[in-house]
Amino acid sequence: MKLSVVTPLWQDRPPADNLDVAVNADRLGYPELWVGEMATYDAFAFATAVGNLTKQIALTIGPLAVSVRTPMTIAMGVASVAALTGRTTNAALGASSNVVVEQWHGKERLRTARHLDETAHILRGLLAGNKVDYSGELASCNGYHLRLEPSPTPITIAAFGPAAVRAAARRADRMLLNTLTPESLGRLRNQLDVEATKAGRESTPSLAVWLTCAVDPDPTATRQMLQALVGYLSAPGYSDMFIEAGFSDVVEFARTRPHPREVLAAMPEELISATGLIGDIVHIAGRLDAYRVAGADEICLVPATAGDPGGMRTLEAMQHLIR
Repeated sequence: MKLSVVTPLWQDRPPADNLDVAVNADRLGYPELWVGEMATYDAFAFATAVGNLTKQIALTIGPLAVSVRTPMTIAMGVASVAALTGRTTNAALGASSNVVVEQWHGKERLRTARHLDETAHILRGLLAGNKVDYSGELASCNGYHLRLEPSPTPITIAAFGPAAVRAAARRADRMLLNTLTPESLGRLRNQLDVEATKAGRESTPSLAVWLTCAVDPDPTATRQMLQALVGYLSAPGYSDMFIEAGFSDVVEFARTRPHPREVLAAMPEELISATGLIGDIVHIAGRLDAYRVAGADEICLVPATAGDPGGMRTLEAMQHLIR
């Protein structure tokens, strides 16, 4: 099972911490770095900086919100990073959230699974260097082809609900899941396999999962990871998962819409262990095996950095473990 690294974008740490994570992942020989986008760096600008500060690590940019970025801008961004860094550069697509799409960007977030499907279809043609003429219901591109060297790289689709899983089964080379239990992963793996067969795919897309990771975390790291889960507790789908995992009390409290600070205070430490790789290395090895058995092909480590600058201690321990 492959291990890769995610720039964590922790909100309680300076944005430049992510550069340290990237450099450490490259130095330790991880094969791939995921460069997400939230509230600080532009993903393409950050990926270019990473490519020029590291030596060999491949870059996957995203998941990028398809309601915000057009297929053309994604293709141009991927090709730009590849050309400026000389690094293998891949694209990941996602739906993001109502807050990001509608409130921050002022865009409509409608029929996201359909939008993912159409964007992936257009993007594959653009990254292959083709002139694309396609007018979909939510994504279109007519007459453009990359002026930079094309980058016919794998496309990842982030999914969680059934419709997004179908889009990934139809269009993606890899499906990405985020922050979930092995039991939920197993169900989504089965859905992906079924939908890929229905779509007539010769092989099922590989399955990657982002998991928070901390080897022997201190209390500051525990708080950092708990804080990142506050918004998930009342989110559709995720709330049911946490209830199934035995956290119904805190989910019901979160659904009453208290201040996030109150939700954080009510969250038990066991929450992060249910959806991540937390503890000593022996315990984490067992958790890795549980995710592997459930169907994961790749674990993408989101390292805690509070108390562990650049996630170095955790990343080093995990690299030794996989070897």
